Amino acid sequence: MPSSLSDEVVIVRPSRGWMDLNLRELWRYRELVYFLTWRNIKVRYKQTFLGAAWAILQPLLTMVVFTLFFGRLAKIPSDNVPYPIFSYAALLPWQLFSKALTDAGRSLVSSRNMITKVYFPRLAIPLSTMLSGLVDFALAFIVLLGMMVYYHVTPTAHVWTILLFLPLALITALGVGLWLSALNVLYRDVGYTLPFLTQAWMFITPIAYSSTLVPPKWRLVYALNPMAGVVNGFRWALLDTPTGPDASLAVSVAVAVVLLISGLYFFRRMERQFADRV
Repeated sequence: MPSSLSDEVVIVRPSRGWMDLNLRELWRYRELVYFLTWRNIKVRYKQTFLGAAWAILQPLLTMVVFTLFFGRLAKIPSDNVPYPIFSYAALLPWQLFSKALTDAGRSLVSSRNMITKVYFPRLAIPLSTMLSGLVDFALAFIVLLGMMVYYHVTPTAHVWTILLFLPLALITALGVGLWLSALNVLYRDVGYTLPFLTQAWMFITPIAYSSTLVPPKWRLVYALNPMAGVVNGFRWALLDTPTGPDASLAVSVAVAVVLLISGLYFFRRMERQFADRV
C-alpha cells in the first residue's frame, strides 16, 4: 500500500514570466519555514556568553548613547516624553526592521548548501530569517513595559494599534530584503553595502528625534520612508505623541506595499538563477 508521501507527485518547473508568484507553494512548505525560523533562533546566540540577553542589551545600550548625546547634550525635543523612553520606543521597531533587512539580504548566500542540493521555495529562506527576529522584539518589549512603569507612563487607549504597525515594519523589511537577497546572489557587493544602508536609513528615520521637527511641507516626502510611519505609529500608540495616523501614514503604507509586491516579483524572476550563481 503506498505511503502518504508517495501519493503526492511534485513537478518542479522554472517560474514563467513576471506574473508567476506561486505563493500557494510556500504555504505547502510552511513546516519548513517554521523549522528554519526555529533553527535561526537557536543558532543566533548559541556560542555567546550572554546569549539571548543581547536582544535586550542592543536597543538598551543604543538608547543610553542616544540619551547622552541627543537628549542631554543636543537637547533634542522629545514630544513632552522622557527622552530614554522616547528613543527606546522607536528603537524597538527599528531593531526588528534592521535585523530582518540585514539577515534577509544575506540569507541566500549563507544558505548556499541548501539551495544547491534540494528543491524548496527559496522564498522560505528570507521569510524565516525575518520571522526569527520577532523573539528578540518580544524580549525587548518587556523592558519597554518596565520603563513605562518606571517613568509612570500609562499606555494609551490605542495601544492595540501596535499590532498594525508591526506588520508594516515586517512588510517593509521583507520587500527590501527580497530585492537585496536576490541581488546579493548576483553581485556580492550588496552584502558589503548592507551595514551602510541600514546606518543611513536609521538617520533618515525619526528615532533620535521627533518627526515634528520636519517642516510640514516636507512631511509627505519624508513619509516615503515607510519606517517613519512605523516609528511615528509606535510612539503615538504607546506614548500618545502628536504623530498619530494621517496622510503621511497612508504614503508610508503605499510605499511598503509597492516594495513588497515588486520584491516578490523580482525575487521569483531571479529564483531560477540562484542555484547556479550562489
